[in-house]
Amino acid sequence: MLQSHQLTFSYAPTKRFAFPDIRCNDREAVLILGKSGTGKTTLLHLLALLLRPENGSVTIDQTDLTQLPPAKTATFRAAHVGIIYQKPHFVSALSVMDNLLLANYLAKNPQDKNRARELAAHLGFAEHLNKKTHQMSQGEQQRVSIARAVMNKPGVILADEPTSSLDDVNCARVVALLREQSEQIGASLIVVTHDQRLKDEFSNQVIL
Repeated sequence: MLQSHQLTFSYAPTKRFAFPDIRCNDREAVLILGKSGTGKTTLLHLLALLLRPENGSVTIDQTDLTQLPPAKTATFRAAHVGIIYQKPHFVSALSVMDNLLLANYLAKNPQDKNRARELAAHLGFAEHLNKKTHQMSQGEQQRVSIARAVMNKPGVILADEPTSSLDDVNCARVVALLREQSEQIGASLIVVTHDQRLKDEFSNQVIL
């Protein structure tokens, strides 16, 4: 479960954000909507503690991340949070398989090739495991991003604009894949977007 309380953050004295409280239980999904400039990605980065809030707390699995020192924060995030970025960030020199196993390594977990193969087969890119990520289509890279985010069976999945560059068919597919993976591993799913197509897909919504 993830919950936040009274989060605030400032980039400058004239650019300050105060965010509504978020609560998302296991196997639940929350859609966070807002126009450009409303702080959607900032909020996502605060929930992942990629940014530290000025005030407030972020609690995952009964652990207040804002109370952890930086080194423990990184380890906790790697083990408990799966992040799907708007643009995939892969290590271009590594194969698809090794990019997936990197998630295990960063969480200090054993490298689980069987889970990587299972996810690749389920998400439809099993034949690409030995390729470099730049040799794949945008849709295939998106599925690799989802697989990488759930390699460690995290308690929280955070997705930043996962459908903004996709057509309607692939948009629906990505939403289905995210929900399915969240349900399978019992994770809280938080999606931030300005993509209005997703409004009908999520009953729990927060508008920034």
